[in-house]
Amino acid sequence: MYFSKIDFVKMKRLFFAVITLMIALTSCQRSKVNINGRFVGNDAEMVYLEHTTTLEQKLIDSVKLAEDGSFSLKIENAATTPALYNIIYNGDRVPLLLSAGENVNINAAGNILRNYTLEGSLESELVQKFNKVFIEGVINLNDILSKYTSQDLSQEQQTELAKQYTQLRNEIKRAQLRFIIENKENIAAVYALYQRLPNDQNLFNGDSDVVYYRTVAEGIEQKYPESPYLPLLRSQIARMDAQQSLLSQVKTVNFPEIAMQDMYGNTQRLSSLDGKVILLHFWSVAVGNSNAMNADLKEIYAKYKEQGFEIFQVAVDTSKALWINAIQEQKLPWISVSDLQGNSSPTLGAYNITNLPANFLIDREGNIVGKNLAGEKLDSEIKKLI
Repeated sequence: MYFSKIDFVKMKRLFFAVITLMIALTSCQRSKVNINGRFVGNDAEMVYLEHTTTLEQKLIDSVKLAEDGSFSLKIENAATTPALYNIIYNGDRVPLLLSAGENVNINAAGNILRNYTLEGSLESELVQKFNKVFIEGVINLNDILSKYTSQDLSQEQQTELAKQYTQLRNEIKRAQLRFIIENKENIAAVYALYQRLPNDQNLFNGDSDVVYYRTVAEGIEQKYPESPYLPLLRSQIARMDAQQSLLSQVKTVNFPEIAMQDMYGNTQRLSSLDGKVILLHFWSVAVGNSNAMNADLKEIYAKYKEQGFEIFQVAVDTSKALWINAIQEQKLPWISVSDLQGNSSPTLGAYNITNLPANFLIDREGNIVGKNLAGEKLDSEIKKLI
């Protein structure tokens, strides 16, 4: 078959036109997010899709359920990094972290927040994993609180419920912090950072919250350097650092200041805990028997933390690896610092420490009111100060 030069040029143009069209169609598909699912067990008929930013919440799609409860929603021109959206149904919001090209399937029977299943979006699945523990925890806390306010309870029953409430609250917070650390490179960790239990302004203990924001920011920078949440995290960290720096300059305390780095390389100041009851505790991983000692401290910490008690633990060691490994293995929940100078640390001289372990109990006014307390005696003195 013979083709003229003109025919060849036309075919060449047609070929490139088809390729261009295919690329455009593929690009278009990759910029979309398709959400399909089925909700049953409620009378509500409409499903809404909401895009959430720091400035606004905007409805971008809606659809009426089919007779079998199925629905389909779509996001046009989705971002390449995960962004927060909400599926709204029957008054509840299901958070999703979606990025371009994902095909998501979500199904639920009855209460969607507690019963939904999801596939097709890794970040959204992580949020679901976090929320399953967090939401159930909040519901259980509210149940305990409802029982506590009952007028038919004795003082003994109220005390037991208060104990249960504090224990559950601590468990939820520990699970939240564990999720954040284990998923620090995911946007789901950003979502978890900003969730708070009822009547709780802090993630952990206020001044130390910045540690977790910084950890997540470093993880996000590695995996999603273009994420719009990264500059927000950096801004938050800068504000928290500035506030802590300002507070440390204006506080006057009656004990020698300690400013050392924690396991993440962030400087923690003893004076930043002004207004709390503080146990300043000196120990060493190399001495041994730290498991039993810290286990006792964890019981006291869980008992009084929510009432304004904090432990500032100084490791008198030279091996950073051994120190960090001990913190992680023993799951120490308080502030842990070290200058890694061992027995040469000038802080030992400032507090006249000759033996380890050693501790100082500091009241809310910054006065040292006890030294080398342990067991029931320590518990009793903290209780008085609380």
